[in-house]
Amino acid sequence: MAPGEKLRVLATDPGAVTDFRDFCKTSGHALTAASESKGVFSFTVKCRAEVK
Repeated sequence: MAPGEKLRVLATDPGAVTDFRDFCKTSGHALTAASESKGVFSFTVKCRAEVK
């Protein structure tokens, strides 16, 4: 992904909530949205400004 691009991911595993939070914290990407509806979790991740 290019810097600043956003990716939306859908998951059904409740553990994904912690996984995405931790991934963004360690990678420098931004978790810009997270929600759940009927057992489906939605995450929007914004790629950090500089990708190594």
